[in-house]
Amino acid sequence: MSNNISKEEIHHAVEKVRHPEINRTLVELGMIKDIHIGEDEVILTMAVPFLEIPIRDYLVHRVQEAIRKLGVEIEVKLTEMNQEERDAFMAMAREGWIY
Repeated sequence: MSNNISKEEIHHAVEKVRHPEINRTLVELGMIKDIHIGEDEVILTMAVPFLEIPIRDYLVHRVQEAIRKLGVEIEVKLTEMNQEERDAFMAMAREGWIY
């Protein structure tokens, strides 16, 4: 099933997913790290600033929703940002904070 889809198509679908509290997409925020297309599903690695962030499940669901619209199954693996990635994320968050 997923063999007919490209990383570019997956990336294009995910780059539309916006962070609910920051006026940026997850791609712009550096949260999408890796896309692997397997036999039966897509495996996407998403980095979060802290593993225990309250909206973690919401973000995972939004990414899954975007990719499932392409007709493929998706597994989202979470990883924690390193300090450099977290600093860049926080700088963009301060600039784009909605509330």
